[in-house]
Amino acid sequence: MMILSWSAASARVRRLSLSLLSLSRLPLSDGDAGCCRRFLSPPPPPSSSSDPYSYYLRGVANAANTASGRFSASRSFSSVASVDESTAYSGIETALDSVVKIFTVSSSPNYLLPWQNKPPRDTWGSGFVIPGRRIVTNAHVVADHTFVLVRKHGSPNKYRAHVLSVGHECDLAILRVDSEEFWAGMRFLELGDIPFLQEAIAVVGYPQGGDNISITKGVVSRVEPTQYAHGATQLMAIQIDAAINPGNSGGPALMGDKVVGVAFQNLTGSENIGYIIPVPVIKHFISGVEESGEYTGFCSLGLSCQPTENSQLRNHFRMLPEMTGVLVNKINPLSEAYRILKKDDIILAFDGVPVANDGTIPFRNRERITFDHLASMKKPNETALIRVLRDGEVKEFSIALRPTGITHRLGGCVNVH
Repeated sequence: MMILSWSAASARVRRLSLSLLSLSRLPLSDGDAGCCRRFLSPPPPPSSSSDPYSYYLRGVANAANTASGRFSASRSFSSVASVDESTAYSGIETALDSVVKIFTVSSSPNYLLPWQNKPPRDTWGSGFVIPGRRIVTNAHVVADHTFVLVRKHGSPNKYRAHVLSVGHECDLAILRVDSEEFWAGMRFLELGDIPFLQEAIAVVGYPQGGDNISITKGVVSRVEPTQYAHGATQLMAIQIDAAINPGNSGGPALMGDKVVGVAFQNLTGSENIGYIIPVPVIKHFISGVEESGEYTGFCSLGLSCQPTENSQLRNHFRMLPEMTGVLVNKINPLSEAYRILKKDDIILAFDGVPVANDGTIPFRNRERITFDHLASMKKPNETALIRVLRDGEVKEFSIALRPTGITHRLGGCVNVH
């Protein structure tokens, strides 16, 4: 048996302990500090009958067990994180039985030769099934369609679909498939709510680059009204960093087993900036179709407004220091507000919600959105209570909101700089 001197054994054990600690590459916890003290501080002298090398090897083994306990604890923390992530993506399996690929043959108008249409062209997109045997997709996926086919995941067959309703402002459409064979094994997705910032989501669809279903993951980056490219309107949208490419349009964005949005556009010339249509807009569209049998549109005040952040402007319109609001510049002559509001009115509040000088209102946790979002969520012919400052006097008016195409083109509040 090899006998080591006390100093040689100590030196070897120190090298072993330092190597073990360097391999961890993790911040020292209380347990790690204890390991260091056991390794590096002189232990009580061993008895004459004991082997110094064996004694320190036992110390190394004990320290390794402590470090192993710390490693297992770190694994448990990562497993908790993975559980949270798996919860966020738990609905993907259901989505595989709900998301469909949509094939569209469209023929758009030829405005230079209005007596004929442009040649037919093939496009594709995505969609998903909701209760009532309906398929939700984007309006631009089926715009100017001549006929539409759908194919479910894992099937080689395509089935004829009929377009029930199209909302170009909100870029949404509802399809129906009559074939009973198509619905065999299909599952419905439920609508959730607006996700918070940094919450994990998964986008499912059929983007370019392949024929099979694709799943991309990301987080919520921003929630605010955004210009919809297809309908040229400004409605609430959610910005995400998950990849959204041509073909993803109409596919669901999932958080858990709930749909939190519909993929519909990305920002050209940028990276990791995609947009999904949030649930309030989807529900507004679906409820309007269910109640009236057709698309009813989104309401708007039909105003063009200017911020009142300039102190000289505020003084000119006799706004008190505690007052906030926006200045009315233009009013759509076809809107209900044209008969009630006047140019140079200061809108102070909408349905009791104070409007800030930049035209925003509070939204969730320290977020702000433009106040015309409140008008867009109103149903047709619903009234809104508007508090205004006119000629130095505060007045309140009840205005009925109606969806009109020209009102939508004019938009809600447009900042004038």
